[in-house]
Amino acid sequence: MTSAIILTDGKAGHENQSKALARALGFADAPIVKVAFRSRFCKTLSYILDHLRIRTLALLDAQLPPLKPGTIVIGTGSGTFYAAKAVACRCLGRAAVVLYPRGYHIPSFDAILAPEFDNPIPAHNVVRIPANLVAADESFYDEGVEKFRAHAGGIPEGVKVGVIIGGPNKCSTMTRGWAHQMLTRLFSAHKGAKFFVTTSRRTPEDVEEVVDSFPWDYKLIYSRDHFNPIPAFVKLCDFLYVSAESTGMISEACTCGGAEVRVMDNLNPGPHKFRRFVENLAKGGYVGGRRKIDLAPQFAAVRKLLAL
Repeated sequence: MTSAIILTDGKAGHENQSKALARALGFADAPIVKVAFRSRFCKTLSYILDHLRIRTLALLDAQLPPLKPGTIVIGTGSGTFYAAKAVACRCLGRAAVVLYPRGYHIPSFDAILAPEFDNPIPAHNVVRIPANLVAADESFYDEGVEKFRAHAGGIPEGVKVGVIIGGPNKCSTMTRGWAHQMLTRLFSAHKGAKFFVTTSRRTPEDVEEVVDSFPWDYKLIYSRDHFNPIPAFVKLCDFLYVSAESTGMISEACTCGGAEVRVMDNLNPGPHKFRRFVENLAKGGYVGGRRKIDLAPQFAAVRKLLAL
């Protein structure tokens, strides 16, 4: 019987996408092993060695369990791409990765699930997906609603508008003026609705001050309270507004629940992957509409590539 293992770089966003792929392939209980390059030089060297078809565990720190021949090795992110091949070579297995492994030898991966915003080069083993993978299932959101009910002291009736605010990155900004303008617009657009909001660990303090000043029916200011209301927002809200740089949250909102997803644009001018991400989802009807992402065809393609 075929088995699988997940290699993680320790980043939750990457690990969760690997879990989502493992579950979709029928390996929900796959063990998770932390891997890391021994040094920056080892990571640089891995690109060269991969093109020379040399895959060695000597570049890596990893405590691997005994592996069965033919194990499916799953990884997400640049810290796991070379490792997936090296481990697969060790056990005569197959390497399946999420995100586009630019710089590595693409043809020798067994399967690549690549988001469209990464601009993957077409290849026989590249399966394009519109957004990040989401690991959570229906029970996760049901549990989130019950935790939210207890934390909020109940759930109000009526149309619910959820707002999820992330923070600036290299391709986006977030200012007091932007926050005030966005929140004023959405309160005006949904008169009579119930308004929920959460900030995040990345939200600037002055933006949190603006958020705090609006009349929310439920408010989570992350700097004061680390409870996670997002699963409940996804499950309960009729409309979900998400800041545009939050690709993981936009992916989740476009995949799960029934809300109409709207993006609050805080992206810097010019073409970049965050802009491509949002524009592609809008073209597909996932942003600005209620269409939800269904990756069943893509997962079937990956199974075929892995001969499962």
